[in-house]
Amino acid sequence: MDKKLVYFLCTGNSCRSQMADGFLKRLGSEKYEVKSAGLEAHGLNPRAVQVMREAGVDISGHTSDVIDPEIMKSADYIITLCGHANDHCPVVRNEKAARFHWGFDDPAKATGSEEAIMAKFREVRESIKNRIKQFVVEGK
Repeated sequence: MDKKLVYFLCTGNSCRSQMADGFLKRLGSEKYEVKSAGLEAHGLNPRAVQVMREAGVDISGHTSDVIDPEIMKSADYIITLCGHANDHCPVVRNEKAARFHWGFDDPAKATGSEEAIMAKFREVRESIKNRIKQFVVEGK
């Protein structure tokens, strides 16, 4: 069976798209090839790495990458995880790709104590994990 290519896109490819990438690789690797990128490369957020490690998923080896037009053209699914990426995603002629927008709050914009910021990262992580589980079951 050929694996379907899923391309997760976000603004900086530092938190949300990295979490989605990690969870889909963990939960759906038999069905999907997974890539992620951003409109810009902001670097891997250390808090995202930490909360994913708490969930048993190691994303510490991931890189923060900018959108690759060749991957966009070959993707079966293009999934944006933030409104900015959804609004500014490059238009690529790829009629075969199913495009979805799953909006999640940006945990990197959380303010307050370290405890409050980490709570936001964990909340977003759980929301992404639940959405990935649904995607693996339903394919949408």
